[in-house]
Amino acid sequence: MQAYILGIDIGTGSTKAVAVTLKGASLGITQQHYGINIPQPGYSEQDPLMIWNAFVKCVQDIVLKIGYAPVAVSFSSAMHSIIPVDKAGAPLAPMITWADSRSEDIAQTLRESAGAEEIYRTTGTAIHAMSPLCKLIWLRENNPSLFNKSHKFIGIKEFIWFKLFNVFEVDYSIASAMGLFDILKLEWSMEACALAGIETDKLSAPVNTTYYREGLNIDLAALLNISVDTKFFAGASDGCCANLGSHTTGPGIAALTIGTSGAVRITSAKPVYNFEGMTFNYLLNEQTYVCGGAVNNGGIAINWLLKNFLQKEQLSGTDYDQLFKTIESVPAGSDGLIFLPYLYGERAPIWDTKTSGAYINIKPSHTQAHFLRAALEGVCFALYNVLKTVEDASVTITQVNISGGFVSSAVWTQVLADITGKKLAVLQNEDASAVGAIYLAAKVLYSDDYARLTSVTHHTFIQPNLNNHELYSRVFVIFKKLYQDLKGSMHQLNDLAW
Repeated sequence: MQAYILGIDIGTGSTKAVAVTLKGASLGITQQHYGINIPQPGYSEQDPLMIWNAFVKCVQDIVLKIGYAPVAVSFSSAMHSIIPVDKAGAPLAPMITWADSRSEDIAQTLRESAGAEEIYRTTGTAIHAMSPLCKLIWLRENNPSLFNKSHKFIGIKEFIWFKLFNVFEVDYSIASAMGLFDILKLEWSMEACALAGIETDKLSAPVNTTYYREGLNIDLAALLNISVDTKFFAGASDGCCANLGSHTTGPGIAALTIGTSGAVRITSAKPVYNFEGMTFNYLLNEQTYVCGGAVNNGGIAINWLLKNFLQKEQLSGTDYDQLFKTIESVPAGSDGLIFLPYLYGERAPIWDTKTSGAYINIKPSHTQAHFLRAALEGVCFALYNVLKTVEDASVTITQVNISGGFVSSAVWTQVLADITGKKLAVLQNEDASAVGAIYLAAKVLYSDDYARLTSVTHHTFIQPNLNNHELYSRVFVIFKKLYQDLKGSMHQLNDLAW
């Protein structure tokens, strides 16, 4: 039997478990999907117990598949969630996810305040409706009864951790994405907490990302079909883990991930600040920052397109294959058709929850295939906008390590390479976030084997077509200007009572 570490990635749409041996071999992957509840516009909620059950099922399935238990379990998790809980760790309300925008007006007011830049520089988190800081202010102002009776405000990983060990603890990485944590002092910010209207004891105790516990309750160990001595590592956020898992830790290298949303990240020994673009600065560990920006509209925008343009309610691999085959028939630039992909508002670098999607320069010659390709290009332009913002605030980026489901599409990756003008690299075929969580645990438990485990034995490079990049560079200037030109109209339309 080969000893293995189990990486658990708790995402917005699913929880995934990846098992990797100390030699870097994958023993298996399993995934449990779940939905998001949108009770009214701007809300995005989930049942924490649903995600706990998905976690349990993932561990059970992978252990059953492999035939024996892991030596350790390490966590990656989506950021920015908030769950009000009582002293027993029971949810008092549904979890508010990162995508929830009900606090957008609060974020806007705070962003325009005199102390906004200091809060941003202290916490490293963009002042936006996604931030738990803004979510807590909203709860305090709109549901004071719930706010006042909550024992703690925690994220989804903390919820699962509490159910495992009956303690409220949060890793530095997740804490640094809350808008409440001092990323230089590695402690809760008194000033940020005062803005939220809470004392620091309303939050979990911060611990390093390599922190671990063991000694599971016998009943829980039996439920998960593992040993009571199995070590559980706090791990980090999905973005930070993805940088580690995709081997993006050197200078001049960026990680780009496209899932439901999308993100561009570099690794740095110090924060990379840009108040206007609000690049984030999250902790991978106490000495390493993962800096960059995230967009709302990644794969979710393409899914919207498939469902509404092609009437595909249940999407399959065949639907995506057909999409990419159709796109190949259209030249770079979609014959002048441009798509602003801001269907679900946008985060970096424009930070505008009231913006919306738009097709521009529609001509009679444009076919369905043009609309499909322009949508894909629009998502890539949005990510390029983030990449340029990060690059302008740090160092020249020469290589982009990519991860996420889109890496299996030769068309999508080539469009991205052509738009960015960067060499793209696929270094990790498994889920990069789950693998990054595994690396965090392996560094502690098996330091002698760490170099072998993290060595890159297989890679694929995608080189940009420089002629296409020259065309896309001209279109990109127009793409950025279109948002500024249409911003006022988008806001007016958003404010109408439809």
